Amino acid sequence: MTTTVTVAREDLGFSAAHFLTIPGHKCERLHGHNYGVSLTVEGDVDDATGFVIDFAVLKTILRPALEAVDHRVLVPTENPAIRLDASDGFTTVWVNGERRYLFPSGQVAAVAVRDTTAERLAAHFAELVWRGLAEAGCGGITKLVVLVEESPGQHATFTKER
Repeated sequence: MTTTVTVAREDLGFSAAHFLTIPGHKCERLHGHNYGVSLTVEGDVDDATGFVIDFAVLKTILRPALEAVDHRVLVPTENPAIRLDASDGFTTVWVNGERRYLFPSGQVAAVAVRDTTAERLAAHFAELVWRGLAEAGCGGITKLVVLVEESPGQHATFTKER
């Protein structure tokens, strides 16, 4: 019998700035969000523990991914319109070869996505969490759903299944 477990807490989130590369779009400008992230997993209940997975394990796997982007500028590394140059402690971000941002390197989170939309971030976190589940020996998980809320009432979900 498959059971669903969800972790959705106020302390599972991050604050970050980002921009999109859609010419003329309002979100092309640098702006920020207080993101919320929740995880839902499905699997069979382990007879020995009574868990599908311990809530603490889910939080332990997710938190490093959130800490890596918290209070930073999110820059997509898989976007052909973006070029990053890092030197002397600063990162220059070129957008379409025209717009240029200069940030202290410690304040930049280079994220392996095409765009830093809620949809792509949900997929990114899903991959990181799925790997973390495998490393933690949680092979009984058959489905993972990651929800990234950009602002209240606006979120994207990504589902990964075995």
